[in-house]
Amino acid sequence: MIKGIHHINLLVRDLDDAVARYRAQLGLPEPEYERLPGRGVETARFRIGESYLVLVMPTAEGEPARVLAEQGEGLFLLSLTTDDIEESMKQVVSGGGALTSEAPRAGVSDWRIIDLEPEKIAGGRIQLANSRA
Repeated sequence: MIKGIHHINLLVRDLDDAVARYRAQLGLPEPEYERLPGRGVETARFRIGESYLVLVMPTAEGEPARVLAEQGEGLFLLSLTTDDIEESMKQVVSGGGALTSEAPRAGVSDWRIIDLEPEKIAGGRIQLANSRA
């Protein structure tokens, strides 16, 4: 089911400033940028080994903007890699969990993602992801 960490999302107020700090302090290369108007965010993602570190700046109202306003910058969610997102969704539900939607949605780079209901998994913001082949 779970193969590893797909990506970690960190909320930031200023994407350009955050990218500059991450590059300077961690020696990361230039990231790939992407806007997700449907989610109301702009992103910058760094490839780190087999995973990604994604900086997320809210640009409109929505969950990322609400969490940033309430909790400030920092960890937003952990995304776990799965080869078969539909089977993993079934596992979550059969194991007593719940999903926040009926079907996966398109994320950054057309990744297929679906969020787990935080209250059912000890409060963590966790999602399942797989990349389209």
